[in-house]
Amino acid sequence: MALNNNLPSRQRELQVLQRRIQACRQCQEQGYIPCAQPIVNGRAYDHIFIIGQAPGHRSVANNMPWSGPAGHLLQRWLESAGFPSGFLYEHAYLSSLTHCDPGKSPRGNGDRKPSPQEVALCRPFLNEELLLVQPRVVLLVGTMAIEAFFARRKLEDLIGTYEERDGRLWLPLPHPSGVSRWLNDTQHQQLLHIALQHLAEWRIQYGL
Repeated sequence: MALNNNLPSRQRELQVLQRRIQACRQCQEQGYIPCAQPIVNGRAYDHIFIIGQAPGHRSVANNMPWSGPAGHLLQRWLESAGFPSGFLYEHAYLSSLTHCDPGKSPRGNGDRKPSPQEVALCRPFLNEELLLVQPRVVLLVGTMAIEAFFARRKLEDLIGTYEERDGRLWLPLPHPSGVSRWLNDTQHQQLLHIALQHLAEWRIQYGL
């Protein structure tokens, strides 16, 4: 797909893409999930693009990504970087490695991680979303999302850093899930603070 700098045209193309995503049943047809209910949310003019692991059951119930406690914490992180209340749902493009809920973890602690096969089936949609939205900042939330775009390293070696490539700023963030214990460490909390400082600076610098 060629780069399109016409915003109204991109918005129309994005709406077509989002309908294709919502109609997708590949993972269901191949037996990875019992029922495909793809979720999309965002606009072509959003400057911040958030990529998570996958929507959870609350997101499916509300037809909105990041509807659970993790989303509420992510919104608070954005507010700490100077963004207004409601920014996450109203002004950020919300995507993920897979657009459907993979279901509960067999171990019973949180959501199941989508398999590499599921991620591969959904990746073309994610790539098209990025191309049409053309965000200035991409937030990679959680280890799976980070490793989909960064070389595999320890989380503490990545949080607080960022990369600029293809005209975008890529910022890794830890997952705000209650299942994760990574942020219990005060040093890790400081790394998150550094990451959010970068975001706060970009908000002013780029008018996000």
